[in-house]
Amino acid sequence: MAQQPDCLFCKIVAGEIPAIVVAEDERTIAFMDINPATRGHALVVPRDHARDLFDIGAEDLAACFAAAQRLAQSMPAKLGADGVNILNSCKPAAWQTVFHFHVHVIPRYDGDPLRLPWIPTPGDGDEIAAAGNELRS
Repeated sequence: MAQQPDCLFCKIVAGEIPAIVVAEDERTIAFMDINPATRGHALVVPRDHARDLFDIGAEDLAACFAAAQRLAQSMPAKLGADGVNILNSCKPAAWQTVFHFHVHVIPRYDGDPLRLPWIPTPGDGDEIAAAGNELRS
């Protein structure tokens, strides 16, 4: 497995740092976030080091999201969750603080106080279309 010696999550994958592992397979490991946004907040990481969304290979990315989906699907029955947020932060401007790709699986509960920093508001239709065209090119 490709690992970085100073990476916190690589150390968790290697068993050098304790973590509460909730699921694992040949490509991924899921463990509880020690700074949870809500009760049951977990992280899914690839076993091989990838710095962020721009760095991760397609197979590991697919494996991480499949693992996140399985974990999310278990949250209503196991935790009484009413919904789930799946979140990835890529680069410091997007709130990434640990530079090993990871997916947050955040159970949500009716009435919970969690508010992410982004508050959805309607955008300008022309700007949205222009950005969409740029992404397609």
